[in-house]
Amino acid sequence: MGLKSIDPEQVTYFKLNNEINIPVNGQIPLNKDKEALAAFFKENVEPNTKKFASLKERLAFLVDNNYYEAAFLSKYTPEFLQKLTDYLAAQDFQFQSFMAAYKFYAQYALKTDDNEEYLESFPDRVFANALFFADGNEELALRLADEMIHQRYQPATPSFLNAGRARRGELVSCFLLQVTDDMNAIGRAVNSALELSRIGGGVGITLSNLREGGAPIKGIEGAASGVLPVMKLLEDSFSYSNQLGQRQGAGVVYLNVFHPDIIAFLGAKKENADEKYRLKTLSLGVIVPDKYYDLVKNDEDMYLFSPYSVEREYGQPFSYIDITKEYDNMVANPNITKKKIRARDLETEISKLQQESGYPYILNIDTANNASPIAGKIIMSNLCSEILQVQTPSTLNNRQEYDVMGTDVSCNLGSTNIPNLMKSQDFEKSVDAMVRALTYVTDHSEIDVVPSVQHGNDLAHSIGLGAMGLHTYFAKHHMHYGSPESLDFTNQYFLLLNYYTLKASNKIARERKQVFHNFEASKYADGSYFDKYLQGDWGIKYDTVKAQFAGIHIPTKADWEQLKADVMKDGLYHQNRMAVAPNGSISYINDTSSSLHPIVNRIEDRQEKTIGTIYYPASGLANDTLPYYQSAYDTNMTKVIDVYAAAQQHVDQGMAMTLFMRSTIPAGLYPWKEGRTDKMTTRDLNILRNYAHAKGIKSIYYIRTFTDDEDEIGANACESCSI
Repeated sequence: MGLKSIDPEQVTYFKLNNEINIPVNGQIPLNKDKEALAAFFKENVEPNTKKFASLKERLAFLVDNNYYEAAFLSKYTPEFLQKLTDYLAAQDFQFQSFMAAYKFYAQYALKTDDNEEYLESFPDRVFANALFFADGNEELALRLADEMIHQRYQPATPSFLNAGRARRGELVSCFLLQVTDDMNAIGRAVNSALELSRIGGGVGITLSNLREGGAPIKGIEGAASGVLPVMKLLEDSFSYSNQLGQRQGAGVVYLNVFHPDIIAFLGAKKENADEKYRLKTLSLGVIVPDKYYDLVKNDEDMYLFSPYSVEREYGQPFSYIDITKEYDNMVANPNITKKKIRARDLETEISKLQQESGYPYILNIDTANNASPIAGKIIMSNLCSEILQVQTPSTLNNRQEYDVMGTDVSCNLGSTNIPNLMKSQDFEKSVDAMVRALTYVTDHSEIDVVPSVQHGNDLAHSIGLGAMGLHTYFAKHHMHYGSPESLDFTNQYFLLLNYYTLKASNKIARERKQVFHNFEASKYADGSYFDKYLQGDWGIKYDTVKAQFAGIHIPTKADWEQLKADVMKDGLYHQNRMAVAPNGSISYINDTSSSLHPIVNRIEDRQEKTIGTIYYPASGLANDTLPYYQSAYDTNMTKVIDVYAAAQQHVDQGMAMTLFMRSTIPAGLYPWKEGRTDKMTTRDLNILRNYAHAKGIKSIYYIRTFTDDEDEIGANACESCSI
């Protein structure tokens, strides 16, 4: 029986997995998940995995039939390939849940062209990744294999999926593009959206530079159509370019909150929007300077400024203007066209849309720029709001060729698995291997279809090492999410990740005698970046947390002094090093909670195409961890913001922070709800956004709302259940 002929009704593993959600005598039958896992291998994986007599035969088959590239394998001797295979086999890797195994074999394992047989196990995929990213370095290949087989490091989905494959997509996760205020730039952006969507990954585009609807074109008043038609063009482009129907193209458009089209921009996502402009699949993000928060706080009117007239006055695109600094000057300048609205009315509109759709994402642009050690201007973010890198604008001629080549962004991502990395025998060595794997991705990224992206990547060598499994770690160590101890741990973990990625980047710069472009103008070069670590007290506050870091070297002030001197002397190879992605599906394969946010449910249900519901028990769920696995929907979101803020102070880019709300809020969850309605209101979201801004959060990714009619009967509703 091949994969195509498997009938969900004829196998037992789906039924066994579904039984997890049915308490038996007040107990959650987690054993059913283990039974489902065993049945999945017996009924699906083992009979449908192609067998080979030897490694040599297997690799020859994969290369000869155009499944694997020959080039990356040819960089190693046959003896080393066997050694690596034997090492991986000796680690006896085992999936810990049915969901982890199912996800891997459904989405990541290489299959025959007829989709009838599996050609890879998890160790096989690790084998290909380690060899591919080590680029012929045997010692590094062994180190990477060790990190991945023990699931301390997880490359981003495009990297992990495509490494070594002969017929593959790109290794990068997403892209950031800017559009300047002319038709050539708009045309180029649509073309870029088509091309980037074709090769994979989400695309972020900022339209803040475009003149508003009704602005003049060549002296003709009211001629400009504004941003809405361009948004619709982009949405249609993503829908059209969908990787041969395998996945929906994904994009987000950003607009500055001071752009005159901001109300229409938000309105395009509403259910009752004009069908001509209503956006069904395109995501929205709003770029928010600090000045906006001041105007909202003081209940003042706010002025929206024409990008066209601002660019004429300042000589640079609207995105590159420091609005907080220039706001009063722009209000007073009669040459700048502007209109007035009430700041709190706009604040309410943002919250209404977040209630209805989860959008827009929020990018606190001044927070991002004030914290950035890089010379230049961050103007936007990506599809998941965690990539924050400086850009420069391009100038295009009438042939849509570059007269001035600006810089746009591609995202080279990977994640640490926090519970597993904390068990590493050498934290520094682990992080160094991860940085080197990501460096291979940035060095070999070939996005020639959008030259500004390729140019930006070539100059910056940026990567984004992040993390997953924070709530899993908390629960296994009996820390409540958002407790003082959990904040203490989060602070120290990300301090370590920052320190050791800096050290690795400095080491690579010294080895290659090369630094990222414009390093000399950065706060790294003059040493000022390190002041906060040399002047502040970053020590662990709680003995229980201190015990968790036993055996891991915590950098001393002398260590920071030495790193500062080393960086000032030899530089850094990477302009950016860290970013925390949402890492949704890939976290299941790692048997851990996604990103840094709380779990959604102790027994999570996932809707899988053609299969139905698959249940996933939280990693390490047991009677002693049950109290610490509180649902995100029952967690005060200020605690989530506090946890992300503890990490953010060490993360040079951003974090995809999702907020989870119930449409009916449990009593006592939020102090400001006392004496008011128990329904979620725009006021709740206003308070949380302003709190996040005050805590130094750079971006808010998405608002997920659990509505009253989505309630599910099962293990999660059992207040007294045990395991």
